Amino acid sequence: MSNNSGKIITVVSRKKEIYQAAEEQELGVVALKIEAARKKKQMSKRELQHQLEERGVSVAYQSLIRWERNEAIPNAYQMLAICDALDIPDSYRYFMNGTMELNDIGLQKVEEYKADLIASGKYAPVPIVKPNAVKYREMPVSTLAASAGTGEFLDQENIELMRFPESSIPAGADYALRVNGDSMEPIYLDHQLVWVQVCHALRPGEVGIFVLDGEGYIKCYDEREPEEDELEDYTDSNGVVHNKPVLVSFNEKYAPRIVTRASKFMICGRVLN
Repeated sequence: MSNNSGKIITVVSRKKEIYQAAEEQELGVVALKIEAARKKKQMSKRELQHQLEERGVSVAYQSLIRWERNEAIPNAYQMLAICDALDIPDSYRYFMNGTMELNDIGLQKVEEYKADLIASGKYAPVPIVKPNAVKYREMPVSTLAASAGTGEFLDQENIELMRFPESSIPAGADYALRVNGDSMEPIYLDHQLVWVQVCHALRPGEVGIFVLDGEGYIKCYDEREPEEDELEDYTDSNGVVHNKPVLVSFNEKYAPRIVTRASKFMICGRVLN
């Protein structure tokens, strides 16, 4: 092309280098870049795991190890959460190996120009409303099921910690355990997880966790007046006659369990769901 002086100016167009995904994957570029960004932030893998959970991405710790070993790669939403957690503003430039066309000084000028454009307020994108990040909480879960049939002893030492979304945990819950059996159907199903609030007294009609003669149960608590021939058994030292506790199943094929004065009986908690 020519200018006003009559000189010929030649414009050289450079062909854009094509991204080679297979080569990048073989070199483990994504794995190396994730590890480098994490270490630059002085963030452990466990901390990164928690940062991702705050952004709605729940991944196993082993997955982070596999990512950095180039044994697996994050999906699109996981990658976006990683970039946000590790403060990687230009993921395209950062993760595509060999695409850098500016040196450090040039990149700094780009950032300065970007800052000027942002400050002008003329080029702001339409804001995206982000959903609230899911918050998780560790809660104790009994490794022994509460029987809804034949009964199982509740060993309070058999507890493991598990993470749950906070929104799924009822207010006042102290721990969780699983139902075993069908005597509380159709409300509580076999293997269903129930939340329990520790307490030692219940009102009739409340569902609770009980230990009766060494075996654990989930039942509906009720009370009945003692028969005349039982009055002596249910009268305390002050002469007060107490109702006898009854553990009721929702499934009608199971008969109620009467708690006698000779029984070793304990109320362990109130079921909240």
